[in-house]
Amino acid sequence: MKRGIPLLNSHKYDLSVIIPARNEIFLSNTINDILKNKRGNTEVIAILDGYWPEPGIQDHPDVTLIHHPVSIGQRAATNEGARISNAKFIMKADAHCAFDEGFDIKLMQDCEYDWTVIPRMYNLHAFDWECKKCGHRVYQGPKPDKCEKCKHPELERKMVWKPRKSRKSDSMRFDTNMKFAYWGSYTKRAEAKPKIAPLLCAIGACWFLHRDRFWDLDGLDEGHGSWGQMGVEIACKSWLSGGKHLINKKTWFSHMFRTGKGFGFPYKISGKQVNKARKHSQKLWKGNTWPKAKHDLDWLLTKFHPIPEWHDDKQSKKTGKLKRGIVYYTDNQAEERFFIAGRKILESMDLPIISVSQHPIDFGKNYAMDLDRSNLSMFRQILTGLQKSDADIVYLCEHDVLYHESHFNLIPEKENIFYYNQNRWAVDTKTGQAVHYLTKCPSHLVAFKSTLIDYYTKRLAMVEKDGFKSKVGYAPPRGIESNSWKVKTYMSEQPNVDLRHDKNLSGVGRFKKEDFSAEWARKGWKESDTVPYWGKTKGCFEEFLRGISKGGAK
Repeated sequence: MKRGIPLLNSHKYDLSVIIPARNEIFLSNTINDILKNKRGNTEVIAILDGYWPEPGIQDHPDVTLIHHPVSIGQRAATNEGARISNAKFIMKADAHCAFDEGFDIKLMQDCEYDWTVIPRMYNLHAFDWECKKCGHRVYQGPKPDKCEKCKHPELERKMVWKPRKSRKSDSMRFDTNMKFAYWGSYTKRAEAKPKIAPLLCAIGACWFLHRDRFWDLDGLDEGHGSWGQMGVEIACKSWLSGGKHLINKKTWFSHMFRTGKGFGFPYKISGKQVNKARKHSQKLWKGNTWPKAKHDLDWLLTKFHPIPEWHDDKQSKKTGKLKRGIVYYTDNQAEERFFIAGRKILESMDLPIISVSQHPIDFGKNYAMDLDRSNLSMFRQILTGLQKSDADIVYLCEHDVLYHESHFNLIPEKENIFYYNQNRWAVDTKTGQAVHYLTKCPSHLVAFKSTLIDYYTKRLAMVEKDGFKSKVGYAPPRGIESNSWKVKTYMSEQPNVDLRHDKNLSGVGRFKKEDFSAEWARKGWKESDTVPYWGKTKGCFEEFLRGISKGGAK
């Protein structure tokens, strides 16, 4: 093991994997995984940024440790690793990742000089918490106070360290604030289909390129501060310099995502740090101030057009950028654990949220209405939320639906159309039974706000006058005579999960074919004990829901 700050390694490597690490308890796992799976002349350079790892790192001739008693920051640490390397290629990796066998050979075989390459990304199942008494295990997250099965207070971390192949990310972008976002719908486009395909952006956890090319791009810009916007910086530099930023699906890395309180970053990151990085990023790319750029940002946006939020439909070309938002409505009747799982997912969508409830809740910008539980109240709540929202396009979201991020990739093209996502699975929360059939639910609806306000204003007046007629139902534009409104349906890349329970306003729902009076009403019928992407539900709904609350679908 080499320590200190050597000017050059003792021998030439083809690839240096640079790992900036600060208070990372999984650094040894990551290094060991690289050593296990590398098949080429590859080394590891780990920058111990203000700490000594525990557990320690085993001596190995292909591992160099650089220790800083005081943290210098992720960007500076990555730059230092690149300066120490004398390899042909460098790869930056987070200190909580696993890798494909032969990842290094596969990446080096397909990387031209002006390319930046991102291996396919899976979520990493790093560990479980195991009860020392009964052996019951729960998915990674904050350490439980006690075993949920036998109530024993002692649990220990058990390493798993396996990729979750059901959770892959092949396409990413940035929004109009230059903030990273997932982009599931892009994978359906022809240009995204090849094994090596254009990629607008990535998360910054793992990227690969020629070492000299890294310095041609001026390394990482430490003007951002120590942390934040790395993936956006790498992507923009790669494209705007005249090169390419690509995904290589022939190999992969698996990244552990921390999921919030009790299982967040291992060091404090202030809002000021994040804002500084974001503002610097906006100045560079939206302001077109990077001196080495051969193209401006509009060139890149045109290359990937249409991009959600970036002038991505006919209407926006006339009116400029359209703002999207969520209107979330609840009668506060579902179980709290349903609320927690659903809200956590919606918060991760990075869309402004207006919540309208019958009792105050801490979610988005909340408006509590003193109403009795009824269909009329639901219509009033939806209309209130629409009136309070400043969005142009609104996704109606209900408290007991688990939404997949791809649901929000649909951007309406025309103002007079109601768009329904029909990739919906209903799950009985008592049995876990899952069924799918084609239906149009308001909780899976997106449309222009102006159209929704027009409809719900008229619908509310009708119900106030004549009462709610179940034959008319809930789904716009039913109940209102209009020749101008139309309906379209779509199927998101992955399904939403509609939780059906004994407190649903419309009842638990139908889980048998014989529950339908007409065959057309259950078109597309499927029964399963597993919801695609989300995982198994039948007979293990409690475990399924815990997994969603603590880390997403399993």
